[in-house]
Amino acid sequence: MKILVCISAVPDTTSKINFTDNDTRFDTQGVQFVMNPNDEFGLTRAIWFQEKQQAEVHIATVGESQVEPIMRKALAIGATKGYRIDAAPVDGFFVATQLSALIKKEAYDLVICGRESIDYNGAMVPGLIAHECNYAFINTCVHLEIEGGQAKAIREIDGGNEKLSTSLPLVIGAQKGLVEESDLKIPNMRGIMMARQKPIEAIPAIEVAPRTFDVHFERPKVKGQVTLVDANDLDTLIDLLHKEAKVL
Repeated sequence: MKILVCISAVPDTTSKINFTDNDTRFDTQGVQFVMNPNDEFGLTRAIWFQEKQQAEVHIATVGESQVEPIMRKALAIGATKGYRIDAAPVDGFFVATQLSALIKKEAYDLVICGRESIDYNGAMVPGLIAHECNYAFINTCVHLEIEGGQAKAIREIDGGNEKLSTSLPLVIGAQKGLVEESDLKIPNMRGIMMARQKPIEAIPAIEVAPRTFDVHFERPKVKGQVTLVDANDLDTLIDLLHKEAKVL
């Protein structure tokens, strides 16, 4: 079984976010980037298939050279080869189109994406890849077993879980539950040393026009001061809700 895990670099949630050019561009200066957590859940499951079923696991990302340290981490976790499509990931359609071209060329049996990235939360890429490649698609996947070209999966839906079965090839949108946080693999020294020898192939991007663009960024408004009201002073509470909060 040949598996591709699609990974993306996202800002660490502890990084201070700024914008430039009159708040029309995200300023990456001083921002620490990490592997998208949903992608990391998917990668860990792919390595399980590699260890238990002798699957071949590759990784791919759309990004410029600065994403390679994150790719090296994925290789240190256990992936055997990386593909970097040399372009800025300008929108979900652009990213999905680039990855789909690689998937068609390499004929992967299973493609694992995070259900969404934690920066823009577009949640478009897995579904767009499945459509472009004509693969089966299971989003919000929290369990996956594959045997003899058949997949059994569980996906999270409103109010519960849904059990599904399908044949390969398949695209899934991974999230927490596919593996738990306690099961995430941490690169050890041997893995880090081996990752230096594993290939990362830079691929030119294909010509495709993005379908969306950023118009304006805006930070959340600073929270106002909190007014504390004695638990027994209901008259004051009602007055504040009516005159200041204007919710009554």
